[in-house]
Amino acid sequence: MTVVTRFAPSPTGFLHIGGARTALFNWLYAHSRGGRFLLRIEDTDRARSTDAAINAIIDGLRWLGLDWSGDPTMQSERAARHAAVAHDLLARGRAYRCWASTEELTEMRQQAKAQGLPFRYDGRWRDRDPAEAPTGVAPVIRLRAPASGETRIADLVQGDVTVANAQLDDMVLLRSDGTPTYMLAVVVDDHDMGITHVIRGDDHLSNAFRQYQLYRALDWPVPEFAHVPLIHGADGAKLSKRHGALGVDAYRDMGYLPEALCNYLLRLGWSHGDDEIIDREQAIAWFDLPAIGRSPSRFDFAKLDSLNAHYLRRADLERLATLVVAGLGERGHQPLSPAAMARLRAGLPGLRDRAKTVRELADNAGYYIDDGVAPLNAKAREILKGPVLDRLRRLCPLLESCSDWTAGGLEQAVRHFVAAEDPPLALGKLAQPLRAALTGTTVSPPIFDVMAALGRELTLRRITHVLKDEMDTETVSTGAGG
Repeated sequence: MTVVTRFAPSPTGFLHIGGARTALFNWLYAHSRGGRFLLRIEDTDRARSTDAAINAIIDGLRWLGLDWSGDPTMQSERAARHAAVAHDLLARGRAYRCWASTEELTEMRQQAKAQGLPFRYDGRWRDRDPAEAPTGVAPVIRLRAPASGETRIADLVQGDVTVANAQLDDMVLLRSDGTPTYMLAVVVDDHDMGITHVIRGDDHLSNAFRQYQLYRALDWPVPEFAHVPLIHGADGAKLSKRHGALGVDAYRDMGYLPEALCNYLLRLGWSHGDDEIIDREQAIAWFDLPAIGRSPSRFDFAKLDSLNAHYLRRADLERLATLVVAGLGERGHQPLSPAAMARLRAGLPGLRDRAKTVRELADNAGYYIDDGVAPLNAKAREILKGPVLDRLRRLCPLLESCSDWTAGGLEQAVRHFVAAEDPPLALGKLAQPLRAALTGTTVSPPIFDVMAALGRELTLRRITHVLKDEMDTETVSTGAGG
């Protein structure tokens, strides 16, 4: 048997993080078994389905690297097939027409509510003579479900789950306007697409019993079911936007790498011993459904950040440079000059060791991508006062003549300089002022790496600007006091 799985989102919004995990599990299971992964867009809710949502889902799956076989199936285009199946059941006596009015159904709901019971259609047209049907009323078609016994599903995640058939009712297959219901469409589509394993959130577990009954009524093979517990927030509450229930596109915009997000989602409810870092090839080799836990998993941004930092350190530098430039462009930053692009490439190894996201990389790259001086923050300005300025002034000729403009060569030159001071200085006494002058901050990668990436001209220009700026400040201050 060739394993065939599917991801079947409803295009009423973005590809949210729970849906992304469901797609990932389906993709991995199919690939781990040498099977196929299919995509079906369940767009039967025409009032809420949008092309923008469909595009967002497809773009999100592609960004995550979850490719599918063939073209996506559009459920709305299969309505005639769904209706034909319902009429076939009707012809075989396994479904029936129901003329229960809106008022009758409302009364049933009110009675159930008064008794503290869930609504259940009472089957009043199940064996009634159609000749008694009211004129001018279009009926629905209902499944003639088993009224006694129980329905049992051997779920690959949840284990054996059973429901008494008395708790279910004769569900509607075709509405009075002839349109198929979700329950009918899903079963027909899964059968026609050859789906062997239905892997989805456990909020669909109650649907599985009804769908199982429909498969049996149609004499079709029932696929294997695997219902995965949902994702909760770190506080154990149902996942919401404040916890991270965002679209996949939001995680991309926040600077997460797709391989990091996939690794995190894989470990969100599934485990393989104590392994945390699991690349795509290893995930395919290891993934299996019994390793999925039965309890809800908790979304934790700190763990996602840690994983993303790991993948940043492994990422190709040219790819990171492209992502940083794209992110800057989306924020309205002007295109980088060739010199700024070269500095960014040179500085990325040091930047990525301290960053958790691509957005942080872009935020911290300002002193590399700016062709001019680095604006000083308050802490940097506090450092650049008094004797420090004189040392920087005397350091400039040494830097101008430095023949080895590499991190190692620059460190050696500055060490000679501080050692020759009277009294000799610790290296940090000059390294931190250099950092402040060149980056405008007090935190950066090793300062000699920064200097090497900035180049001789920009390094000296920034130091000179700081010296002139502070001199002008002192002149103004002295004049004001006179």
